Amino acid sequence: MLRVLFVCSQNKLQVFADHPGVESTSAGTNHDAENPVTAELVGWAEVIVVMERQHRAKISKRFGKELRGRRVVCLDIPDNYHFMQPELIELLKMRTRRFLPATRALR
Repeated sequence: MLRVLFVCSQNKLQVFADHPGVESTSAGTNHDAENPVTAELVGWAEVIVVMERQHRAKISKRFGKELRGRRVVCLDIPDNYHFMQPELIELLKMRTRRFLPATRALR
């Protein structure tokens, strides 16, 4: 199982919770996020997926030591969609195909 941490600002969406071959969790970079990013979460993940470059910058600044040996993927998706907005779900599925196992199963 590939351990993947998904990072956005508020952490309101976990699309890949039941994705085959993936153990995932999500976290937010904002101080008021439902589940804030922690050193433990970064250390747990094999792959860290961020929505925007600013998210990568924030976790790099705060967790540089824990990021060693971790792959960080930026999806370049603006973090301004509404909760469960269909366009966001489709973008997430499309942009994660290249590195998540069996992504085609999500269609």
